[in-house]
Amino acid sequence: MKVKGVRMYGAKDLRLEEFEIPEIKENEILLKVMSDSICMSTWKETKLGSGHIRVPDNIDTNPVIIGHEFSGTIAKVGNKWADEYKVGERFVVLPGIPDQMGAPGYSYEYFGGAVTYCIIPNDVIEKNCLLHYDGNSYYEVSVSEPMYCIIGGYNSNYHTVSDSYEHFSGAKADGNIAILGGCGPMGLGAISYALAMENRPKRVVVTEVSEERIARAREVLPEEEAKEKGIELFYVNTANMENPQEELLKITEGEGYDDVFIYAPIKGVAELGNEILGFDGCMNLFAGPANSDFKAMMNLYDSHYTKTKIIGSSGGLLSDLQEALNLIAAKKVNPAVMITHVGGIDAIVSTTLNLPEIPGGKKLTYTQFDMPLTAIEDFRELGKTDPLFEKLADACDRHKGLWNKEAEDILLEHFEV
Repeated sequence: MKVKGVRMYGAKDLRLEEFEIPEIKENEILLKVMSDSICMSTWKETKLGSGHIRVPDNIDTNPVIIGHEFSGTIAKVGNKWADEYKVGERFVVLPGIPDQMGAPGYSYEYFGGAVTYCIIPNDVIEKNCLLHYDGNSYYEVSVSEPMYCIIGGYNSNYHTVSDSYEHFSGAKADGNIAILGGCGPMGLGAISYALAMENRPKRVVVTEVSEERIARAREVLPEEEAKEKGIELFYVNTANMENPQEELLKITEGEGYDDVFIYAPIKGVAELGNEILGFDGCMNLFAGPANSDFKAMMNLYDSHYTKTKIIGSSGGLLSDLQEALNLIAAKKVNPAVMITHVGGIDAIVSTTLNLPEIPGGKKLTYTQFDMPLTAIEDFRELGKTDPLFEKLADACDRHKGLWNKEAEDILLEHFEV
């Protein structure tokens, strides 16, 4: 069948085009993709092309479909899976496939998110990477993928058990958490999760160097919301601090931070995170650097005497994705705090290639129609001349200015999807 999608042929060579995909085999499933949010990891991938560890060498002749944060419905089921999956049901894809480097959006000719239809292979289904979804929105599934990565980051951190050689996974309960560079889309997700997770901290400190980003973070995740849950939440601009290390430690009354998450792959940020660790503290380099030679100075004296630890995390486990979906379904986290722009399939190429230069948070695209990438904050102005955007602006205003199911339904109905 003929589909429309974005494929990568080389470094910075993305093409929106129509192409043929084969009929599914009896052990495959055809997915109708409805939404795909654009990940910074995809920008890093397109920057490197086949130089990326997940991307095949032959993409110049066998291009891969990009995009891995996608959702939609099942369009056709091979006989092998007919008892397990049904046409029309919604799905979730676990993009981090166990025991392999290849992944959707990086490695497959016919399996990715930036397309109208794609094929999920048998081996991926057998690894339990195609999940059933009972929810009624598409955007929540698309942004459940970054949320599951965030949860995976929290669960990757570890601490020691006193008077033993045992360790336990996860952020320290009733501890101090620092999220550095934390007012971007993923940072907002990390704050949202910190306020909802079972082993809640007593204090969360979020740093940023942009007052504009801090203002938006306060709007969607206010300090009062954290206080209602018994958590102290601080937003601080380190650009205004004479001595960031000293002032961040002062917030903890000199204790230091049990869990530090680095959400900006910047040498100075990583070094600051290392400097503010408390006893048995764990620092997680969550933001993936594009530079394979990325280095920073770390205090090994503290590692020896105060048990500080440095790790990195990328992606997560099936259990992390299930937790993300459960929290979203229970309305304990709202992944829409990450979304600031909405567009159609025709916006994917330019948005992906220029992602770092486009302000705001997550860019959510719908793959079944064309629509320019549009900031949610611009809906009201555009609505003065376009009834569609007036409806979208009204729907978002009813949900704290955030993207929501009502707005999604308006958009899908308008484009008759």
